Amino acid sequence: MTPVELSRTVLRAVRRAVDGGELSVSVPVSVGVSPPGPGGCGDYATNVALRLAGPAGLPALDVAEILRPHIGDEPGVAEVTVTGPGFLNITLGGGAAAALVDQVLTRGERYGYGDSLAGQVVELRVPYDTRAEVVADTLVRIVATQGGRAEVRHGEPVNLRPVPAPEDPAPLGADAARWALLYPASHDRPRISADHLLQRESNPLFRVRYAHARCRALRRNAGALGFGEVRDDGDPAGRLDDTARQGADLLSVLAEYPHTLRLAAAHRAPDRLARHLVGVADSLLLFQHLVLPLGDEKPSAAHRARLALAEAAGTVLAGGLSLLGISAPEYL
Repeated sequence: MTPVELSRTVLRAVRRAVDGGELSVSVPVSVGVSPPGPGGCGDYATNVALRLAGPAGLPALDVAEILRPHIGDEPGVAEVTVTGPGFLNITLGGGAAAALVDQVLTRGERYGYGDSLAGQVVELRVPYDTRAEVVADTLVRIVATQGGRAEVRHGEPVNLRPVPAPEDPAPLGADAARWALLYPASHDRPRISADHLLQRESNPLFRVRYAHARCRALRRNAGALGFGEVRDDGDPAGRLDDTARQGADLLSVLAEYPHTLRLAAAHRAPDRLARHLVGVADSLLLFQHLVLPLGDEKPSAAHRARLALAEAAGTVLAGGLSLLGISAPEYL
């Protein structure tokens, strides 16, 4: 990981803390990372916590402790230590990319599940409205991913009232109708349009479902070339460190998926999950061209590693679509 990439990593951590309501600051345009000074440790250090302390109205050490786990969750980061008045010292580790892919492939569609709402009962009181019903139905599954239990009731006082759809979405079909109601934030009016049915790049639902279908096609095509099993070469995911730069964006959105599920459950916002799946799809569609050998090129450990990463992306897409109540096609 280069200093530029690490700087982006730190910025993503700040953005997650802000999105999660842990910090109330404007996300800076850039942050600096450099070799640690006297009293520091690790490979790099950043003073971002000291910079944000004033705007956040918190001691720098408190800001550093908020950011520390977010940075530590990023691929390629082995350890984060707070030193001095609030410097974050970052130790980079090998194998982080492979470990992430292995975790996704091992946990399958349960990747990202956690216990942030363990033992909690979330009461959803909704009006008799199609969109409210669909959002509540989806939240039952999303809350369950974090160990909670959502109970849906009708009647006052209503605590979940998304802006109603302007017309009946049923003519779009089950999948497109759900996407039309779930993709916009609750305070935005959903757009009920045949655009949700178009097989074009401009349609986010099409990109997500197409990306999943491409993952399955890559697996089939790799099998035809003799390396369809992502684990058929000992530990092919372990070769990811050699190709992590090519799949850095894809690794990043996969690593952020558990955080997205936590936020979607905590804020009762399935739109966060829908938008994240679009990010996974877009990153996968850019990466897919690196997976299979080209021309007379022979399949190698690097190709198996890339296939493992694509397989992980397909797993996340399938799991996320399932939580939204939308099918994930094998062919499209």
